Amino acid sequence: MRTNIELDDELVEAAFRYAPVKTKRELVQLALREFVEHHRRRDLRELRGKGGIAGEYEHKALRERGRSG
Repeated sequence: MRTNIELDDELVEAAFRYAPVKTKRELVQLALREFVEHHRRRDLRELRGKGGIAGEYEHKALRERGRSG
């Protein structure tokens, strides 16, 4: 998608110090990828305690049983 935007020059310069990129386009794409990844991880954290593995599940016991069988 092509677009024209105004960027804060000081913010762009600061970002270039941390990012392994050479162009503003690469910088914006990196920032967008990291933004999306951050929010996906946050969404996963919100699932904590909402099901999943039962409290009585004993992974160590199952591992030991697998070795003897």
